[in-house]
Amino acid sequence: MRFFVAGKAALLFLCVFAVLAPLLPPEADAVSLTRQLRGEIYNVFHNDMNAGVIEFAQGTVELHSSLKKFYKERDYLPAWIDDHGRVPRAEALADVLRGAAEEGLCGEDYRLGEIVDLMTLMEDGRNSDLLFDQYWSARLELLLSNALIRYASHTLHGRVDPAMVFDGWKARSRPFVPALLLQHTLASNDLQAVLKRYVPPHQGYRLLKKKLAEYREMAVHGGWPKLPPGPTLRPGDEGPRVPLLRSRLAVTGEMVSPWGEVPDLYDEAAQEAVRIYQRRHGLVPDGVLGPKTLAELNVSVEERIRQIELNLERWRWLPKDLGERHIAVNTADFSLKLVEDGRTVMTMPVVVGTGYRKTPVFSGKMTYLEFSPYWYVPPTILREDKLPLIQKNPGWLTRNRYEIIPWRSRGEGPVDPKSIDWRKVTPKNFPGTLRMKPGPWNPLGQIKFMFPNRYAVYLHDTSEKHLFRRRVRLFSSGCIRIEKPLDLAQYLLEEEGITCDRLLGTLEIQTPSRVKLEKPLPVHILYWTVWVDKEGDLQFRRDFYHRDLELEMALAAIRSGAGEE
Repeated sequence: MRFFVAGKAALLFLCVFAVLAPLLPPEADAVSLTRQLRGEIYNVFHNDMNAGVIEFAQGTVELHSSLKKFYKERDYLPAWIDDHGRVPRAEALADVLRGAAEEGLCGEDYRLGEIVDLMTLMEDGRNSDLLFDQYWSARLELLLSNALIRYASHTLHGRVDPAMVFDGWKARSRPFVPALLLQHTLASNDLQAVLKRYVPPHQGYRLLKKKLAEYREMAVHGGWPKLPPGPTLRPGDEGPRVPLLRSRLAVTGEMVSPWGEVPDLYDEAAQEAVRIYQRRHGLVPDGVLGPKTLAELNVSVEERIRQIELNLERWRWLPKDLGERHIAVNTADFSLKLVEDGRTVMTMPVVVGTGYRKTPVFSGKMTYLEFSPYWYVPPTILREDKLPLIQKNPGWLTRNRYEIIPWRSRGEGPVDPKSIDWRKVTPKNFPGTLRMKPGPWNPLGQIKFMFPNRYAVYLHDTSEKHLFRRRVRLFSSGCIRIEKPLDLAQYLLEEEGITCDRLLGTLEIQTPSRVKLEKPLPVHILYWTVWVDKEGDLQFRRDFYHRDLELEMALAAIRSGAGEE
């Protein structure tokens, strides 16, 4: 008869009545213990009813698929438990799992409770010169191996494969070989050093981890007060909500001192604190406490902690090396930065895809720039936007500087719109490629920056410069419009020997031309709703694409057993 482990009370019962062998020195039974563990481990992987699964009162644990091969190659000998029932490396692993929260993870996802309880019972038995039951010893052995693989996998590339959750997300590229991890662990005397190699090396990840610890400390002390609804607070206003606002901003550091000469007065100090808060949350920094600012202020510390954890997860999806020189676009912040040797050397606002046509997340290599480009109308825009206009009035094409290039063009000119019976045209039989001529009217503007990818997404200039004055810039069909294309082009082409005068001369010709980059430039299209800026302050943004929510749901599904890792 076997007892299921169900917490410390049951373990105590287990300890007294089931798991301790007769009084014998451990050394006297060392060989038989190893053989018995080998048999128990073998049985777990060759159980006709539930192979690779171990059971506890709280539920089953499905072991990682790589463990069967790992233990078979060891002839099912234990890797953690030695000949005398000791687990020298296990405590180091337990310490790592206890600190999982520092990485935005949860120790109980790795069965930390069961591991610690079983280790305690084994140690208690040793102290009493008793051998721990081989059935539970084998399960402790397998729990340890499973926890190691699961934890390392999570820190290396996250708990969720983003490509399985989000449409248009291709950022996961770090390979993981469980067998090598287990081998390195067995050969090393420093488990933490082994596992440290699997944690994202990026400074942004490390800084966000520190902020997570700070916000958890805030939560321990009760977080911050919630502001009641009321009229908009403007400079010079007074009221009982002002002292509460001061206390709220003091918790997160926007206000150094929560007290003013007139506590109820919305004075300049309080306004400046609100402006700082607004800048850190992507709001208009006008110092006015309106509905949007109030809503952000009343987001609880627990929600902010979870938001930080979700963004730590996204860091795990990135390549280990972003490139000494690279471009990073944060679609949640509508911003681009050019990074060189760890320093941001250029920033600018961008316009990204609408909620319906979201800009995807992926990494690519910029290989060339195109000047005075044609705009080739994507199939979706052709089907949903352009074709209905053409069918209504074919003269719309010429008036708006569009032309149709035959599918199998052999040098002949564009198709004459008047030669087509537009009543019979559908998106599937459209008579060629629809494109717009180069010029200031072109939605791509004067330059596009190409990093070939399956989404047909790129950076480009725009004819709609006024959109950069908007705070929320969700206007494109997926591509990324940048505010200062000439600045970016000049910076990138300096190494190619192209002077500013030559660049401007190329643009004046208004004839499509390409310039190849001799050194392809990594480009990362990202989605951060929380990050640490260069001043060391946390920046929060709204989840415009609902990707935080989708990630939260995916993690919940995995935890409940409804999803797969």
